[in-house]
Amino acid sequence: MMTVYDLKPRFQSLLRPITQKLAERNITANQVTLAALALSLLTGGLLAMLHKHPAVFLAVPLVLFVRMALNAIDGMLAHEHNMKSALGAILNEIADVLSDVALYLPFALLPTVSLWLVVLLVIFAIISEMMGVIAVQIGATRRYDGPMGKSDRAFVFGAVALVLGCGIAPGGWLNGLLAVILALTVWTIINRARHALLEVGQ
Repeated sequence: MMTVYDLKPRFQSLLRPITQKLAERNITANQVTLAALALSLLTGGLLAMLHKHPAVFLAVPLVLFVRMALNAIDGMLAHEHNMKSALGAILNEIADVLSDVALYLPFALLPTVSLWLVVLLVIFAIISEMMGVIAVQIGATRRYDGPMGKSDRAFVFGAVALVLGCGIAPGGWLNGLLAVILALTVWTIINRARHALLEVGQ
C-alpha cells in the first residue's frame, strides 16, 4: 500500500538546493531538527490556548508541511553533508514523537471530540514509531511501513485542521475519522513488527 512516505525521494529532490545553501552556511542537521521541534511545540501551545477560535487551526497544515520539509532537510544534511551523529539519531526520534504529541493532543480540547480517542491515537502513534526503532534492535532496518506512518498522520491531521479552520464544526464525523486513524495506526504497528521479523528471517 502506497503511503505519503513513498513520495519522500521526490520531495527531497525539491529541497536539495535549500539543503545545499544551509550546509554552505554551516547550519547543522541537529539545529534543523531542533527548529522543527520548537515550531511544533509553539504551534501546539497556541492550539491549546486558542482552540475555541477555529481560525487558529488554519496554521496547522502549513506548520505540518514546514515540519515535513525540515525533517527531510535534516536527513539530507546528515547523510549527504557528513553530519551524521549519535546525538542526531537520538534527537531525530525524540523530536518526532514530541512534535506529534504537541500538535495532535490539542484536538482533544475541541467540543464533542472524544478525549480518549485522541489520547489513544497519540499513544499508539508513539508506539508505532517505537516499533520502527525496535526493528533496528533485532537486526532489521528502521521500519517506516504504513498505512498510517508519520507523514500519513500529518496529511490527515492537516486536512482535518483545514476543515476546522474553515468553520466546519467538529462532531461525530471527526470522532469516526479518529477511530479509523487509530485502527490504521494499530495496523501500522503490526505491519512494522511483521516486516521486521521477516527481514531477520523469523
